[in-house]
Amino acid sequence: MDQIYIPKNRTGFNIGNYVVIKLLEAGIVEKSVEKLYFYRVKELEPLKLEIIREVMKTVSTFLDNYSNILVTGSFLDEGFHFNDIDVLIITESKINPKLIKRGIERKTAIKGHVLIITNKEIANGLKTDPLYQMMLSRCVSKKRFIYKIEQNFDYKLLDLHLLKSKTLIDNFEVLRGNEKHDLVRNLMSIYLFLKKKKITVDSVNKEIKRSLGADVKEIKDNLLDKHGFLKNYKLIYNETFKIIIDGIKYGSKSE
Repeated sequence: MDQIYIPKNRTGFNIGNYVVIKLLEAGIVEKSVEKLYFYRVKELEPLKLEIIREVMKTVSTFLDNYSNILVTGSFLDEGFHFNDIDVLIITESKINPKLIKRGIERKTAIKGHVLIITNKEIANGLKTDPLYQMMLSRCVSKKRFIYKIEQNFDYKLLDLHLLKSKTLIDNFEVLRGNEKHDLVRNLMSIYLFLKKKKITVDSVNKEIKRSLGADVKEIKDNLLDKHGFLKNYKLIYNETFKIIIDGIKYGSKSE
């Protein structure tokens, strides 16, 4: 049981009086906490919430006009195993992202990865780029964030994105676990996009497990069986590549 001591000489309090112990500034603190919007983020450590608020406050010092500020990426994973904090700023204003990046790093001592994008660019990205869909499927935003996705298959753009994932086949031995995970996630996002499936962090991870027989932790920890993993990986890569090539040859940009 906690004990709280009050001075012996106390005006207005007689011995035996009942008192209520209350935090004097509780109401002030609650009012000062900025509301955030969470999308597919179950729970965040209090320290991370404070960092996010500090990031958004820092961005606001550089920009008066913006549609939204969003934090995405591995920073939202459970624990403190992130390398940086990914910040997406939706604005029509022109500003060098390096300025904001330096401001974030100065305030939080965490490396910042800042992307500045217009409303038109993000709308187009969500239609044509599966990585945008996955990135924004789980985020914390300053303002309410609502979007509707109408897929538009730009096969030549998808071909460029897919080429990145071929690196894993050619350089399996020298790649680190996190690098392999990025390339696997890139491939699976494109694969699900072409299959017209919902793209979220969870759906991509489940497809990685189902199609490749490995979970995210195994990939990041670089504990993969090379022969078995690459066999499954090449099957998915070749299937995805064929869909894209057929789309370029016979299809159109929109579907």
